[in-house]
Amino acid sequence: MQPRKRHVLLWLLFCSGMAEALEPISTTIAVGMAAALTGILVKNRNIFYRFHECCRPEWISFNETRLKTDLESKLFGQHIASRIILKAVNGFMYNDNPKKPLVLSLHGWTGTGKTFVTKLIADSIYAEGMQSSFVHVFTSTLHFPHSEHIATYKSQLQQSVRGKVINCERSMFIFDEMDKMHPGLIDSINHYLDYHVKLDGVSYRKSIFIFLSNTGGDGIIQTALDFWRKGRDRKEIELQDLETTLSQSVFNDNKSGFFRTSLIDKNLVDFFVPFLPLEYRHVVQCALAEMRAKRLKPNHDVADKVARDLVYFPKSERVFSVKGCKTIESKLDFYM
Repeated sequence: MQPRKRHVLLWLLFCSGMAEALEPISTTIAVGMAAALTGILVKNRNIFYRFHECCRPEWISFNETRLKTDLESKLFGQHIASRIILKAVNGFMYNDNPKKPLVLSLHGWTGTGKTFVTKLIADSIYAEGMQSSFVHVFTSTLHFPHSEHIATYKSQLQQSVRGKVINCERSMFIFDEMDKMHPGLIDSINHYLDYHVKLDGVSYRKSIFIFLSNTGGDGIIQTALDFWRKGRDRKEIELQDLETTLSQSVFNDNKSGFFRTSLIDKNLVDFFVPFLPLEYRHVVQCALAEMRAKRLKPNHDVADKVARDLVYFPKSERVFSVKGCKTIESKLDFYM
């Protein structure tokens, strides 16, 4: 047996969990000429698992404390999103027999933390974080650019998701730019998100699906602005102030990937998570956090300069950052 083929066979053997079910003698027979090497690997498979990412607890293990700490110390101005995400992910990951996959739909303007939150979730579950081979990102304008190919995209998406879940039931799928996805495309995987024990022998119930969209952002901003103009603290805004109008606006937006989708019609989305627009003080916090991430000493004067350099709206009141914290990293490099 050629060395590379032997290596691939051993990788499949260990990462699929087959080695747990085989006695050393059976394993030896399976790999034939690799008997000696197989014996060593079976006895020391923990070493193998340490250096080769597998769909196993060594590489996939939920850290509730890390997620809670990261949400509290790295995500700013998002009390609703932090609370929902922490409870949703905790409840799902600690459930050994969930009835369906966890489906989260994150909504809000750019720079408010939607993409950043997916990273925090991935970091709390996978040893490799967003770099894990079990975390899969689909970007609408990149992966599904042409409307005339939607039938092909549907088939490809179904096959892709199915294949990745077969490889690891604890897979995480992130669909970015849902507001730019062709209507009807996402319905191709709605059966995977439903209450099924198995579909064609495959269970999707332990996977996570996260959708990111700017759709509904205007309504979220209007609610936040109304609270601000009434002199009410933004932390008084509750999910019920936003959830109904958010789901309705998403469902009825004919330019969005969620337009009249069965994912909403059949209540397959577990939580619509609103991300509020960020104020000046939140931008300052983002700048300070970025300094710490770069292992620089936090400098409040620099953070203030960065925050002041951004554009705010409404123009007359300058309450919310137009781009949130999205450009903080590049602007910080300019001021430091």
